[in-house]
Amino acid sequence: MISQDYGKRLATAGYVAEPALATTLALAEHLGRPVLVEGEAGVGKTEVAKALAEIHACRLIRLQCYEGLDAQTAVYEWDYQRQLLAIRLMEADGRGAEAEAALFSERYLLRRPLLEAISQARPPVLLVDEIDRADEEFEAFLLEALAEFQITIPELGTMQARSRPRVVLTSNATRELSDALRRRCLYHYLDYPDATKELAILRARLPGLEENLGRQVVEFVQQLRQQGLRKAPGIAETLDWAAALAGLGVERLDADPDVLMGTLSCLVKTRQDQESLHRERVTALAAAGR
Repeated sequence: MISQDYGKRLATAGYVAEPALATTLALAEHLGRPVLVEGEAGVGKTEVAKALAEIHACRLIRLQCYEGLDAQTAVYEWDYQRQLLAIRLMEADGRGAEAEAALFSERYLLRRPLLEAISQARPPVLLVDEIDRADEEFEAFLLEALAEFQITIPELGTMQARSRPRVVLTSNATRELSDALRRRCLYHYLDYPDATKELAILRARLPGLEENLGRQVVEFVQQLRQQGLRKAPGIAETLDWAAALAGLGVERLDADPDVLMGTLSCLVKTRQDQESLHRERVTALAAAGR
């Protein structure tokens, strides 16, 4: 099956994907469509793009979105300092009249992520991270760029893509994305992993982790996510905590409450959540996962 084959390829890159995600990525490859991966922070959305870049042995080019991001910042800028230096040298040599034509050439062009992505001879993976943080105006521009895979620079003209990048967009769903963008993309909602998947991730990323400790860590984190925390721990936090416990020689979560409480900084990342997890509550969760 298509999902099994693609899932195995992702597994070689250390990414454990459920069949639905593997199928979506395989279809995106076949259809040449972007993939929109939506979900809570910490569920592994960015890792999807990293795994794709690894299995295709290509570059990963990342565009980190934020409020106020504009098209020029995402596409290109001119290297003004080098241009200014070149003007002075040309004027000193009596070639001031040639300056304008010479300065606006690719030699002085700084390629930002979108232009860099379409300039590659080998198709890269373009990660548009947290598109929901960008403004609607930039979203509209991005939609046009993904449709045409060409970019117009007034001083140079239209630059066609040398290859079509594999595009992954991620969203934390902090705002509603446009219907037009959703129609352009294949879609997958990535949730927190269940216990089986999370244990598989631990085995893949921390192969030296003792099996019993790994199971206890996963059970504890799974329960912790049900405690109504302001920020539930993601997969990266689970990996950090498991590595910290293993490094301290911990074999059982309920063996040393002091170590357990001391390492919670790997999992719990807000003051409010730390204060809510008093010692008795944490040790009860650890005991329940034995």
